[in-house]
Amino acid sequence: MNKLKKNDKVVVLTGKDKGKTGEVLVLCQKSGRIKVKGISIATQHVKPTRKGESGSIQKMESFIQASNVMLLDPMTGEPVRIRGVKRT
Repeated sequence: MNKLKKNDKVVVLTGKDKGKTGEVLVLCQKSGRIKVKGISIATQHVKPTRKGESGSIQKMESFIQASNVMLLDPMTGEPVRIRGVKRT
């Protein structure tokens, strides 16, 4: 089904981060979604849990569809279809 692997370099084809590149962090085989480092950043407001602790705003990657990215060829650095890539 999904031939991407963790730590693969990919380029985003659609969306607000179109043209950006990053590494695959997490794969979700059931839903066909992935997390890419530095892509689709979402902010989350965190409440303090203990007395004396302060709240914060955290930025983290959110999932995107695996069909919206294309693998980068390690030899040329160009986006390619997955079946044409020789991995070393």
